[in-house]
Amino acid sequence: MDLEMVMQELEALGKERTKKIYLSNGAHEPLFGVATGAMKPMARKIKINQPLAEQLYATGNYDAMYFAGVIADPKAMTKADFDRWMDSAYFYMLSDYVVAVTLSEADIAQEVADQWITSGEELRMSAGWSCYCWLLGNRPDREFSESKIATMLEAVKNTIHNSPERAKYAMNQFIYTVATSYLPLHDKAVEIAKEVGPVKVQKDKAKSKFLHAFDNIQKAVSKGQLGFKRKHVRC
Repeated sequence: MDLEMVMQELEALGKERTKKIYLSNGAHEPLFGVATGAMKPMARKIKINQPLAEQLYATGNYDAMYFAGVIADPKAMTKADFDRWMDSAYFYMLSDYVVAVTLSEADIAQEVADQWITSGEELRMSAGWSCYCWLLGNRPDREFSESKIATMLEAVKNTIHNSPERAKYAMNQFIYTVATSYLPLHDKAVEIAKEVGPVKVQKDKAKSKFLHAFDNIQKAVSKGQLGFKRKHVRC
């Protein structure tokens, strides 16, 4: 399938209700409103195709950009490629659920995520922390430096309340993910979650809500979910 064929198929799969949901979360035109599950048959047909993924991502169409992440070849992408994708990731569903997910399957994942975390840019920070969540929730514990992850937990504790809004979400999720998916630091993550307490995030100009990593960790413990690892990160 070429670019034109994929775009036609995506348009045919679009639903107005799904489109409205994406728009309410920060997406903007152009987009069709394709449910991610509806993309799977086409993904199985195309498999991995980096040139086509690049063409789709460059359209600026949210559904096409998402599908680009599904068929991309992360190991063929360089740091410059991921930075370029981040430059076009205009809201968190792209930064955290397309770019960060794709990066998590690359050999350079930690190197790139580390730079994004310290960038000071909201969506790059969010993508960097999110990438570590995808990594920790999928790869064996032995692939990570315990001292490095412990240092990152301390950084979250010291900076989360003053970080950009989307970064707060990802940092809060990082605490939860370490506690549930990286067993060597479960106890430390629980203590950090207690110290951090509720994290206030602004949903929009009029509303705010609180994130509770500690409460969510306790729920995971009660359900016997410690040590959880995904078989696959991407669809």
